[in-house]
Amino acid sequence: MTRLAEPWQLGPLRVPNRVVLAPLAGIGNWFVRLQAKRFGAGMAVSEMISSHAIHYRNRKTCSEMLRIDPRERDGGPVSMQLFGDDPLIMRAAAEQVARAGADAIDINMGCPVPKVCKTGAGAALLRDPERAVALARAAVHGAKASGRDVPVTAKLRSGLRAGDASGVELAQRLVGEAGVAAIAFHPRPATAHHKGQPDLELAARLVAALPAPVILTGGLSSAGRVREAFARTGAAAVMLARGALGNPWLFAEVLHGREQRPTPHEVLAELEWTMDRAAEHLGEERAARYMRKFYPWYVPQLGLATACARDLMARLQAAETLAQAGRLLRSAQAPAALAA
Repeated sequence: MTRLAEPWQLGPLRVPNRVVLAPLAGIGNWFVRLQAKRFGAGMAVSEMISSHAIHYRNRKTCSEMLRIDPRERDGGPVSMQLFGDDPLIMRAAAEQVARAGADAIDINMGCPVPKVCKTGAGAALLRDPERAVALARAAVHGAKASGRDVPVTAKLRSGLRAGDASGVELAQRLVGEAGVAAIAFHPRPATAHHKGQPDLELAARLVAALPAPVILTGGLSSAGRVREAFARTGAAAVMLARGALGNPWLFAEVLHGREQRPTPHEVLAELEWTMDRAAEHLGEERAARYMRKFYPWYVPQLGLATACARDLMARLQAAETLAQAGRLLRSAQAPAALAA
């Protein structure tokens, strides 16, 4: 049986293993991707980026969201995920992203968030397959126009609602008509968001029928679930998403058999590493605000007594500087604060 630690081929790319960091909206910047690579991910995908913002040269988008750090490339390819509804703009954005150095480009066709769907992007494309195929084809052409061999993938839900398998049919068309190199498949309907059990049997049928690799995502929150889903579906690779938030050790569990939970000192060291990279990316002032979304992922892993954890979280959310947050975290290492 194929092992998760084995390499695989994505178009012209050799991916060193079969565990991928999924695109995490509003989160998956260069240092989050770098963190996943440090713990073993063979490939990482960026947060969702607007093709319109790229096309119209939005300063923040082009300077921050398209940033690829050289350290990321040591662990394997870097993919940039785009969303949008206009094929001409998608083509231009894909060309720009390829020229910026992306190793692969992913098109989001599965995001269920209303503000994305109401623009005709994300999961809304499941009800407009002609536009979806046109967008993917445009991205393929844009990537080729860059002069680099950059494969295009698409990330899909199984359908819009329970019982709807329109994503399976669309996946076939994206590969056969648009030239997409692989499909990232989330076998839950868009209306379910992240709730309910993924339909692994449906994913297995897509794997068997599709003449391109399928990357399985959705509900893979533990090493056991990852291994079971990989074995049951025959997917080419798996994507870790929400289960890896604040828990990069999951990559080491899946790939290298790590069994022990991270110690409080490991958790604090990793959080401090993340804070340092956030300051490098955004500057101290913005990073202090940005890190507030990260603390709820790490603090529960510190093994603190309930009251201590609650107090620490409140203080971290109120911290105005990274230095202040760092002092609070270091105080959490005191033996009296640690759990029993």
